[in-house]
Amino acid sequence: MSDTGWTLTRVDTLTSLWRDGLSASQVAKALGGVTRNAVIGKVHRLGLSGRVAGGVVRRAATPRPPRQSPIRVARSPSPQLARPVVAIVEAPEGPGLVSRLEHVGAHCCRWPIGDPKSDSFSFCGRPAGDGPYCGGHDRAAHQPRRLKPLTADPLVRRVLAGLAA
Repeated sequence: MSDTGWTLTRVDTLTSLWRDGLSASQVAKALGGVTRNAVIGKVHRLGLSGRVAGGVVRRAATPRPPRQSPIRVARSPSPQLARPVVAIVEAPEGPGLVSRLEHVGAHCCRWPIGDPKSDSFSFCGRPAGDGPYCGGHDRAAHQPRRLKPLTADPLVRRVLAGLAA
């Protein structure tokens, strides 16, 4: 035998234990001094991996119904839908209507105005929309993200430079 540690008697023991249906871990324990992975490797090198009797019996897979392809409906080009006109509400300027947060009502704007350390600090206090701020302050708080031009990406610039050359 060319493998170190695998004598003829150990290989015969491995073969008989494997054919009896023992797992690789169980065979490794019975042999002693080898790991489960060593047993698996030797089993494959000896060509013993296909067991007929013993071991785990696998059930036949239950046939599945064929998958139906999703129905695709061809859309006719629709006319451009008119976008709703949204009134742009500017954020109110000047001092707020409420000086302390505890006095801000449930549906009042909570936008802070001024320096919290100064005596003139206040909260907007005007009627709020769906969120915690009035229309103008909500618009100021939720600015749309400005996208960078595609050519700002260094990879795109290199690709475009290669195409221009």
